[in-house]
Amino acid sequence: MQPAATTKQLLVVKIGGAAGVARSEICADVAALQRTGQALVLVHGGSDMATQLGAQLGHPAEFVTTASGHSSRYTDARTLEIFLMATALLNRQLCARLNALGISAVGLSGIDGGLLLADRKAVLQVVANGKRKVLRDDHTGSIKQVRADLVTCLLQAGHLPVIAPVAISDDGTPLNVDGDRAAAQLAIALGAPTLIVLSNVPGLLRDVHNEQSLIHQLPAAELQQAQDTLAHGRMKRKLLAAREALAGGVLRVTIADGRSTAPLSAALNGAGTTIS
Repeated sequence: MQPAATTKQLLVVKIGGAAGVARSEICADVAALQRTGQALVLVHGGSDMATQLGAQLGHPAEFVTTASGHSSRYTDARTLEIFLMATALLNRQLCARLNALGISAVGLSGIDGGLLLADRKAVLQVVANGKRKVLRDDHTGSIKQVRADLVTCLLQAGHLPVIAPVAISDDGTPLNVDGDRAAAQLAIALGAPTLIVLSNVPGLLRDVHNEQSLIHQLPAAELQQAQDTLAHGRMKRKLLAAREALAGGVLRVTIADGRSTAPLSAALNGAGTTIS
């Protein structure tokens, strides 16, 4: 099924899962925009909640650096269970908050209806102490297909989809997928012109230690160089997601601060780093 004509101005918003992101403020902002007739799809992370839950359950998170230089959570079978619990809880909390604000929010994960179909990564190649090694039993995946019709049906019925970044493989195995890249793939599949990623940083910084060094505009042609020379930690994946979104037809990606009052409205009005 092709995306409906009403999705031309659809806004896909990724709510970061890191500590400090003002989810209540974002929900209030989303509700205000929804009341103006703006169609939205929300994708959320769950990194901080999963880390906290893992520590409580005696299975602390293990973060690794992949051979390509990206920071990643090593997701063994137990970590996957914890991630599923954490993202489900956060999804319910976001939907409850939005419904309390008068918005008909419907919570989903990428597993539901096969919304996000992914290929499991057989092994994870990481770098530790300057040496490469291979980690097995990793339950992460790369999205290969999005069932846009499921989301479109909810939008046409007046609902606000709230999606957790969990996918499913061809054999029915749940997989942890990167939330930023999941949001990018959803934006592509839905034909959304704009993707906004709200995080716990102001955007892409020239100096990672100085929040006043924000880069406000970044041409798409300079994305790869910025990813190689300026981005650190999770920002590398955000720029990778931006690159994928733009290559797939999204016109504009904004990475902005999700810690302030009305952060989504601020991003729409020029706050953060806009890549187009």
